[in-house]
Amino acid sequence: MTPERKYEISALDLSGSRYTVEQTGQDENFRPEYEASDAAGDTLFSGVYNMYQDESEFPLVDTGGNEIATVKASGTWDVAGDYLLTDGRTGEDVVVLDNDLSLLQDTWRIRDPDDGSLLAEIDSRGALVTVGRTVLPFGQWIAHEYEITDPDGDPVGTITGEFSILDRYEIEIDDPGSVPTDPVVVGAMVIDAIQGN
Repeated sequence: MTPERKYEISALDLSGSRYTVEQTGQDENFRPEYEASDAAGDTLFSGVYNMYQDESEFPLVDTGGNEIATVKASGTWDVAGDYLLTDGRTGEDVVVLDNDLSLLQDTWRIRDPDDGSLLAEIDSRGALVTVGRTVLPFGQWIAHEYEITDPDGDPVGTITGEFSILDRYEIEIDDPGSVPTDPVVVGAMVIDAIQGN
């Protein structure tokens, strides 16, 4: 993998700055299904959140059904913890997604899988929204809003949700070269799946 593609998925080419991630429904086993598309509305990849007690995973496939990547929990699948994103074609670890969850703030970090260095951070915006999703009846219908920051803590984009039964997020990255785009888009999908289920 070349240095400029080190934190990207080999089967994807996410060179744009706007993407959409949405839950599209459930499969026959009632597992949540997700889809990511580009600014033109073309589907890029999809995934099904597999909820198992021991070794849960989130396989991602292209439009032809070919696996392009997998996200696996480092231990028992949980809201807080570490999740490893692995390239489906090369078998190489791309990034680690780690989560610190509190009642008022939800922080996800995208890290180098080898040395743990910070590549980007995704923080929920607004304590009232986070609390509302947790404690209100039908609070899960209130969409999250996140701010994307680079390793220096500078804001570089947003993940903005819509109020709906099935979650939908608009991802905007102001400077696509400042953070690894593929893990941010995959992260939006995985974050919603884990926290919504």
